[in-house]
Amino acid sequence: MAPGLSKFHSGEPVPLRSVPDLSIGEFRTAILSAVNSTRSLAALFGMPAGDRHVRLIAVVADSVTNSLSILSTKVGESYPCLTLECPQAHWFEREIAEQWQVHPDGHPWLKPIRFHAPYRTGNSSSPAPVAGVTDFFAMAGPEVHEVAVGPVHAGIIEPGHFRFQCHGEDVFHLEISLGYQHRGVERALVGGPGKRTIHLMETLCGDTSIGHATAYCEAIEALGGTAVSARAQVLRGVALELERLANHTGDLGALAGDVGYLPAAAYCGRIRGNFLNLTAELCGSRFGRGLIRPGGVGFDVDKPLIAKLQERLAAALKDVEDALGLLWDAPSVQARFEHTGTITRETCEALGIVGPAARACGIERDIRQDFPSGIFRFAQIPISKWHSGDVFARAWLRWLEIQRSGAFVREQFASMPDGPILSPAGTLPADHLVVSFVEGWRGEICHVAITDANGRFAHYKIVDPSFHNWMGLAMAMRNQQVSDFPLCNKSFNLSYCGHDL
Repeated sequence: MAPGLSKFHSGEPVPLRSVPDLSIGEFRTAILSAVNSTRSLAALFGMPAGDRHVRLIAVVADSVTNSLSILSTKVGESYPCLTLECPQAHWFEREIAEQWQVHPDGHPWLKPIRFHAPYRTGNSSSPAPVAGVTDFFAMAGPEVHEVAVGPVHAGIIEPGHFRFQCHGEDVFHLEISLGYQHRGVERALVGGPGKRTIHLMETLCGDTSIGHATAYCEAIEALGGTAVSARAQVLRGVALELERLANHTGDLGALAGDVGYLPAAAYCGRIRGNFLNLTAELCGSRFGRGLIRPGGVGFDVDKPLIAKLQERLAAALKDVEDALGLLWDAPSVQARFEHTGTITRETCEALGIVGPAARACGIERDIRQDFPSGIFRFAQIPISKWHSGDVFARAWLRWLEIQRSGAFVREQFASMPDGPILSPAGTLPADHLVVSFVEGWRGEICHVAITDANGRFAHYKIVDPSFHNWMGLAMAMRNQQVSDFPLCNKSFNLSYCGHDL
């Protein structure tokens, strides 16, 4: 942790007056000295500070001490950028420039990431971002050409634009342009929490409804001092791992389909539905909507339902083992997976990549271990990792996690504690901040809630794991064949709407 900075913890309410308010020079020095292989920039964002200033707030997470540094500074129209010395700040600083019209001087590619109107208006003297929606990084040279994909794709898929700089079939650079379905979720949360807040959380990234709802509920429970029962914590953990099981299985089937291996693709597509149906048995929704609620969970289980779920889970785990046995035993599949879309450990650390993509590079980074909350404070899932950083590693990592998540769910069902499932929510304190972490199936989910003088949300920041990882996909495509893009893309399977919010 940077010298002189206070240490906080995930889920610990912090009075705003306790957050160090530094000069911009001190702020930069603190971040640059803190971020390294074991300390990551979990969040960096702006919020209004009056007098035509913007308050920048940074959250640095230390996976060794399981602690956080939260620091802030006030800036006017510009400040010296962090990105050149701390690549993890790249995407965050582009977001700050777009939202608040604050120019990070020296940023190498200051282009909006969502292309929406700035939150701060009437600041005509503030420099605009240097690149717009139609501006793309370009290379020049004999036989260098561009390949453009999207934003409208062939099939039912969310919009995103990919611009490849190529020499023949070889990709020199990939630029990813998103923001086509920006919904303004963070802005809609200001003034809450209210009746709509939990529904916004469940739908801001539909395939991670459990993960984001859990992060939100843990944030306001921490602020309000709400004690969640052991039974509710177990049900939350089970739901989170069922979400992981369904999505990892679906991804492995899609990867099989991308290399034309149809047996595993067909089997995994069906088995993914079986895992989703287990969540539906819990709460009536295949995506877990309605299950996670402030104070606990909205649905309980009885012994007959647990027995039914255990039986169906065992069958689904056996089916996925058989289907993936076909995948791993096929030399043609391994030939396409191995040495494709490789990211080095050094690149992964520099970019702050999270989740399975990081663990596939040999980095033991997992919120369930580093910043455990809920049931994960008492029941650990062994951390899976691989070392090669390629498509094979990201696929194999998913299989390892399927086995361990499956074992965890079965153990929790077998030892379900008694008790209530819902506790009354407490009142949120005024002028406080809390950071909530959850390890979603894509990786680190970070929610930062800040209350005003009335105990309402003055600001709410959400960092979906995709926000950290899109640049990782761009790096994975360097020196690859352009035809490898579908396979590399699916090996990350990042969220458009989770990024666009």
